Amino acid sequence: MIDSSDLQKIKEVTGDFLQNMTITDVIIEVDLTAPEHQATNQNIIDVVSVDIQLQEPQVLIGQNGQTLFDVQRLLKMIINKKLGKIMYVELDINNYKSKKVEYLKNLARTSADQVALTRQKEVLSPMPSYERRLIHAELSGRTDVTTQSQGEGESRHIVVSPQ
Repeated sequence: MIDSSDLQKIKEVTGDFLQNMTITDVIIEVDLTAPEHQATNQNIIDVVSVDIQLQEPQVLIGQNGQTLFDVQRLLKMIINKKLGKIMYVELDINNYKSKKVEYLKNLARTSADQVALTRQKEVLSPMPSYERRLIHAELSGRTDVTTQSQGEGESRHIVVSPQ
């Protein structure tokens, strides 16, 4: 279980990590969020959100957020090793992920409305699996459209079709 001293240690480790990357003048917020159940054995895993604000966020976000996910993976490994605990680290930089989630949900609703109105399928741009999952989830409750992932690798995309 994560406590307030662990959260402070995570903040320090994150600050050291960024400083080693020569990234300075950052604001770091660390908070404990709802725990997740690990699919393999139903152990509860603590989820720590690390929010970073900085002047030049694109350096850590990268194209389509790829660098952000790589940094998140590295930071998770470092934090787990330093604290000797297993936890999931959810990293966000300048609210990039929350803005991206909102954008994808709006894209999903707009596309579904267009398909329902015109009765013609719409092919969305290729996107990573976590973005496709958000769109599928956002439209899962709709009975007037269906979603399907098509394509392979980096060209995998969603097709929204009328029901």
